[in-house]
Amino acid sequence: MAETRMQESLHDRCCRPLEARTALVTGSSRGIGEAAAKALDKAGARVILTGRTVADLERVAAGLGNDPVIIPADLSEAGAGTRLAEAAIARAGGVDVLVNNAGFPIRGAPEELVEAELDRILAVNVRSILMLVAGLGPAMIERGRGSIISVSSVASLRGPIGRVAYTATKGAIDAMTRALAADWGPKGVRVNAVNPGIIKTAMFESRQEDMTAVAQAMARRVALGRLGEPNDVAELIAFLASDAAGYITGETITVDGGMVHAMTALEGSG
Repeated sequence: MAETRMQESLHDRCCRPLEARTALVTGSSRGIGEAAAKALDKAGARVILTGRTVADLERVAAGLGNDPVIIPADLSEAGAGTRLAEAAIARAGGVDVLVNNAGFPIRGAPEELVEAELDRILAVNVRSILMLVAGLGPAMIERGRGSIISVSSVASLRGPIGRVAYTATKGAIDAMTRALAADWGPKGVRVNAVNPGIIKTAMFESRQEDMTAVAQAMARRVALGRLGEPNDVAELIAFLASDAAGYITGETITVDGGMVHAMTALEGSG
């Protein structure tokens, strides 16, 4: 009997490393956020789903097994990050893992930038993250542990044409990650970011008229020869959330199939 309990305990630590922990994932109604919610649930976490569309959140929740919580939120609104943090504490007593995934892109030449659009993208991609972190961080510090993971982009590493505002927000996320890691590392809270490359989400596909041709052209720029799937990013998020990543903080980890770094060498090899 004792041996069986020990085997079950080892199995839980191996296969459910986030057992008895709570994770909040913003923008979890689709794409990377949905995949992250599923990966964290599989790892044993109770997941708080948040986004603007309740029907989509309910669809995701129906596939989760650890008593998920739904908290609708529009993070473009003033005060939304603080309110979401307060709601998460009220509903679940705080969180052990925070995944800042909500965000959106805008395209256009720098000279076409409109102040209202800039304010909105900064509100969602930067302000909401900082205020959500500020609201949830103290409870993590009190527990002596926590993992904060923000979804950035390879755009912060390259300088893509026609995306100056979007790139500015992702560069801010990378910088905030390093600063937060310095502030809270001594208090037991780890802070990291993931930088996805070209990931086949519904948002990506909705902007392409001929996905087959576009995918083939873009895949030629990737060392692994394919575009990414949401689960490619989600598995890294689940790892960073776990104790297996207990000595990793302040990092921005690229998940792009080698597009940024490996292809530079390949293109220059002649």
